Amino acid sequence: MSTHGLLLGLCFLLGGCASLLPRSHGPAERSLLESHQGDFVVAAVEKVGPSVVRIDTRQARSPFPLLPGGSPFDDNPPEGQGSGFITRSDGIVLTNHHVVEGAERVTVTLPSGRSYPGRVVGSDVVTDLGIVRIDGANNLPVAPLGDSDEMRPGEWAIAIGNPLGLNNSVSLGIISAIGRTTGVPEGSRVSYIQTDAAINPGNSGGPLINERAQVIGINTFIQTSPGGGISFAIPINKAREIGEQIIAYGRASHPFMGVSLRRITQELAAEINQEGANCPYPETDGVAVVNVLRDSPAEQAGLRSCDVIRSVAGVEVSTPAQVQVQVDRGRVG
Repeated sequence: MSTHGLLLGLCFLLGGCASLLPRSHGPAERSLLESHQGDFVVAAVEKVGPSVVRIDTRQARSPFPLLPGGSPFDDNPPEGQGSGFITRSDGIVLTNHHVVEGAERVTVTLPSGRSYPGRVVGSDVVTDLGIVRIDGANNLPVAPLGDSDEMRPGEWAIAIGNPLGLNNSVSLGIISAIGRTTGVPEGSRVSYIQTDAAINPGNSGGPLINERAQVIGINTFIQTSPGGGISFAIPINKAREIGEQIIAYGRASHPFMGVSLRRITQELAAEINQEGANCPYPETDGVAVVNVLRDSPAEQAGLRSCDVIRSVAGVEVSTPAQVQVQVDRGRVG
């Protein structure tokens, strides 16, 4: 049995693609907590709030009758509502894939009450990111984007959105955890931000901002239980990366290895070793390669069943989800 660290190349460069928006730099990055003692939330919301929009969608009508004897078209196609925020003054809006999925018609409404027709540029189901362009608009208010790699648990987190149809609602909490890959949708390649800022249906696609009035994440889903819930957001650095691909190509691409993986625990390793299986595993944490697809990149790189992955690009991994996240930090090729 061999142990492999996976090295990822960065050869799929997005040359010439339009940027969502440069990161904020300079004096504006000084914490609003320092410059506005006691009202830093108000200051942050006043700065970012004008760029937060409501997105109303209408799904495509079905060309088939829903019930025997029904009309050939659905006279009441499904409607949906979510949030988003403007990242370019010419009308580029970041939101969630699930907000705009299947939308035939999109309407974007600003906090001022003015509405514009929108067009879905593209979306990515893997990261749940969507891009909408506002038609016929310019000089729109823009949300400054921060650097989600600089976040730390315990920092302030402010969520703005349109929960339950209540426009421009604000909730305050902290960053509970970063790099969250457990307890999230299966197959996700996002290392989520966890926050206790209240998020409800309709908040999806809205910004999570820090005390500097910079967007650090996109609110995307909640895990609920009796008596409460936990909120998760896509880090803005990941959203920027995927969004620029969507703007340039209409879609995003994701690296593919071609392996089936399973987490190794001491208990699992001991059980397998006692049974005399063909894969004797060390009684330590790691990720086991269960199967390698024929002619896949993993096979070409020399990975085999029974191998153990302990790091990807120098980052230690202990779960299949962590392997996926680290592989997705690379580029196709």
